[in-house]
Amino acid sequence: MSAKTVTIGGASGFWGETASSTAQLLRDEALDYLVYDYLAEITMSIMARARAADARLGFATDFVTHVLAPNLAEIARRKVRVISNAGGLNPSACADRVRALVAELDLELKVAVVSGDDLYDRAQTFADDGVREMFSGNTLPDTQNIVSINAYLGAFPIAQALAAGADIIITGRVVDSAVTLGACIHEFGWRADDYDALAGGSVAGHILECGPQATGGNFTDWEQVADSMHNIGYPLADVSADGSFVCRKPAETGGMVSIGTVAEQLLYEVGDPQSYVLPDVICDFSGITLQEIAPDEVRVSNARGRAPTDTYKVSATYTDGYRSGQTLLFYGQDADRKARAFAKAGLRRAEDRLRQSGLAPFSDTLIELIGDESHYGSSRVSQGSREVLLKVAARHPDKVGIQILLQETIGAALAGPPGLTGFAGARPKPSPVVRLFSFLIDKQTVPVTVDVNGDIQQWRATIGQTDIHPDPVTAPTINDRDVPMLLVKLIELAWGRSGDKGDKANIGIIARKPEYLPYIWASLTESVVAQRFAHFTTEPVERYYLPGINAINFMLHDVLGGGGIASLRNDPQGKGYAQLLLDAPIRIPEALIKDTL
Repeated sequence: MSAKTVTIGGASGFWGETASSTAQLLRDEALDYLVYDYLAEITMSIMARARAADARLGFATDFVTHVLAPNLAEIARRKVRVISNAGGLNPSACADRVRALVAELDLELKVAVVSGDDLYDRAQTFADDGVREMFSGNTLPDTQNIVSINAYLGAFPIAQALAAGADIIITGRVVDSAVTLGACIHEFGWRADDYDALAGGSVAGHILECGPQATGGNFTDWEQVADSMHNIGYPLADVSADGSFVCRKPAETGGMVSIGTVAEQLLYEVGDPQSYVLPDVICDFSGITLQEIAPDEVRVSNARGRAPTDTYKVSATYTDGYRSGQTLLFYGQDADRKARAFAKAGLRRAEDRLRQSGLAPFSDTLIELIGDESHYGSSRVSQGSREVLLKVAARHPDKVGIQILLQETIGAALAGPPGLTGFAGARPKPSPVVRLFSFLIDKQTVPVTVDVNGDIQQWRATIGQTDIHPDPVTAPTINDRDVPMLLVKLIELAWGRSGDKGDKANIGIIARKPEYLPYIWASLTESVVAQRFAHFTTEPVERYYLPGINAINFMLHDVLGGGGIASLRNDPQGKGYAQLLLDAPIRIPEALIKDTL
């Protein structure tokens, strides 16, 4: 194996991320690449509305103004290359702004654009062809309501742009990990059938793609980083030619890199860990191993890959009516009861007005009491809370219906129970409900263009042939059931991380010690987890075992009330679901934990 390593810094995990990460990562002397991930389905719909209003928009403008403008001279001096999906729905416009900045600073940098993902112009063709949503089987909504249609492209076009001499690469919709994998393909010369290496590079990208979530952010043991959170380090991956890598953070920064922080991010937004499907490779995470090799340095090894499918995943977003809601504070004796009574009265007033106006009823309504354990389900709701934040929300086909909701749920304030108040400011407004529609498309029908300062090249996917399936993983078993046992909260035995994909959520649970895992597995059956989330969904739960990191991954379906900005939930992306599960009781031998708890 070559001793060469490539150092890649993950500088952004979403649109709106802090701009300070770039300067921080540039202080690392080994840095070769900066990668930025800005896109999510919600982001694409926002960018689509921006582009519709102004053809010069539709991309992450702050990538140019807040990230590159103050740092580009240093990036050029250090010869660090930049790869970003900041192009969103208008990568050419983004590149034009970057080229203008390069000229303004009198720098010699080549800017490349990878495009071809935007399939919006083919909406009617897709409708005529009868495409089906890949999970629900539904047909494509009315094309008049389609906001965006984008294929998730892979990393090889990025590598092609690097080979053509690009210093800054701007893409539209690519899978999040592609910005990292593209750099690895270029640096190590990986071929399309180097599946294990491609899987390793994809895992590196998966760890970097959410910025400080790998370095102590969103970490179960958050108190370990609380005092340094303000200066948290952004992740670096020192990638080797075989696809293994070391995750670390810049010197003299806060946060931490440990087996726990990396394992949590490894399981973030993952379904079947043996079939993590990407455009360039299908990854098997089940045998990945983590090793702490130094303080704040974790080696990630043993990812496995197999040939990709012959299709791209395509995500369309479409409007489906409107939604909004009020948040109001109640405090005093029986604040929870007062808040519920007020919310029910406000909704009833709004429903009466809808009928009087000849409008349809609300598509959906939701009352949540934050501070009264409503996220734990009705069986866990406490009584007699003295302080709660009420949220009452609804969806309606017509903007006027939501305006009525907002008027009546605040208009009843003087008629409601005592203790009602709130933070003064602008009142909420109706906003479009945007839903996700995912389907598959033949890769050969999606031509991809690589434009390096006007030198335009075409790229088409090559399709591998494979019938290889991963070997099934044997579940852990318990051999000492007839010993004194204790009930212990899961958080004492494991770390946890949860995330979303559309209306699905996953919860990854990682045992703090390998010997804990069989007992966690025995206690957290599919039915047990389904029961704990029964107030959110009645769908079955899937469970997967990852022996390499002593972990379990749970998949929950139709659990987010539509997900994203289609949901009325206070947590529409399941970000806190791991916290709910970490409260679960686990039966474990007393002798196994007596020295640690």
